[in-house]
Amino acid sequence: MLESVLVANRGEIARRVIRTAKRLGVRTIAVYSEADAALPFVAEADEAVCIGPANPAESYRNTEAVLAAAKKTGAAAIHPGYGFLSENADFARAVVNAGLVWIGPPPEAIEQMGDKINARNLMADAGVPVSSGTREPVADVAGAVEAAAGIGYPIMVKAAAGGGGMGMAVATSEDALRTEFEKIRGFADRMFGDPSVLLERYFPRVRHVEVQILGLADGRVVALGERDCSVQRRNQKVAEETPSPGVSPELRAKMLAAAVKAGEAVNYRNAGTVECLVEPGSGEFVFLEMNTRLQVEHPITEAVYGVDLVEEQLRVASGEPPTFDPDALAPKGHAIELRINAEDPKRFLPGPGSVSTWNEPAGDGVRVDSGYAAGTTVTPFYDSLMAKLIVHGATREEALDRARKAVGGFEIVGPKCNLPFFAELLEYPEFVSGDYDTGIVGRMRAK
Repeated sequence: MLESVLVANRGEIARRVIRTAKRLGVRTIAVYSEADAALPFVAEADEAVCIGPANPAESYRNTEAVLAAAKKTGAAAIHPGYGFLSENADFARAVVNAGLVWIGPPPEAIEQMGDKINARNLMADAGVPVSSGTREPVADVAGAVEAAAGIGYPIMVKAAAGGGGMGMAVATSEDALRTEFEKIRGFADRMFGDPSVLLERYFPRVRHVEVQILGLADGRVVALGERDCSVQRRNQKVAEETPSPGVSPELRAKMLAAAVKAGEAVNYRNAGTVECLVEPGSGEFVFLEMNTRLQVEHPITEAVYGVDLVEEQLRVASGEPPTFDPDALAPKGHAIELRINAEDPKRFLPGPGSVSTWNEPAGDGVRVDSGYAAGTTVTPFYDSLMAKLIVHGATREEALDRARKAVGGFEIVGPKCNLPFFAELLEYPEFVSGDYDTGIVGRMRAK
């Protein structure tokens, strides 16, 4: 096992990695911005280094500052968490070139999956189902109109280098396509430095279902079930559950096999996620993208499989076998995760502020991964995620009941908070039935 690990992240995921590393006897090093100096993860690490001001470009995304901290503290490895530098192939290479262990997939896999067009083509060539769309970047509006005529409307206009729900728009006609193409192209150039645009078939009603994969040290790729991530606002996930209530055993077997095939196609190692779209009526699924890192929602997979995915990441990076038998993976029960954000529960607009009260729920099957505590401050510089509430039960009904009680027992005073939204979601008939899709939040707010 690695002697030490630097966690190149902040908040709840930094605490999460530090917790497992400490349990394994691995020395932990935190890096933090000036704005985060008082957060719990800084105090909980064995050592902490300030790497710059609040602006992420000058701290958490600053490759030189992170590597300098690793050198200063004698870190043996770097765990990137998610967001920031986690899917930056150049950073991964810089870590390896500095003689450190990169706790993630090979830089080549990150690069191959980072470009949506390249990833889609690789998956198609590997026999993974993909939606109809363009195999090459669309050069201009005329090319987009011509391609759309072959794909059919409605159509998804997508930044090839995008992610996290950003850089996407739906066009229902040629006029709309002309407008959206230019908007997405400009946005992609500004945000990602890459104006490449991909066109794909758009599914009006769809579930967003992802498969957790783990590339083992011996070269095998295994799948640890699927997660339903269809509860979204602004194309960004806010609640997830596993197993998906919208996936049959037959469809699940096909999706898991396809996800393993996707990982094998890029010689995947460490933790990753193969995201798919599932059409509820037909049961058809298509590849959406691969996230070459640990996901925010990984705890629900841990709950039903009884594994610690961060430990498995460390073991893979150390060249060690997994703690589980890859041939005997079997989920138990049902788990739900709710992302507790500092945002208005109606319009979902960020609402940072100082935390005066922070009381977490407890009880059977209840877990909270938090980044804050009473006396800390949620600043406007980063994502609004404050904590993740994870519940596990023997059945979906038990998990729902435990989630309702846990939401009612979670007290946060200070910043705005979306707990009232979850109280509403957990009683919403469509969600309770399990027969929902990515439009559920829009329908809730249209009432």
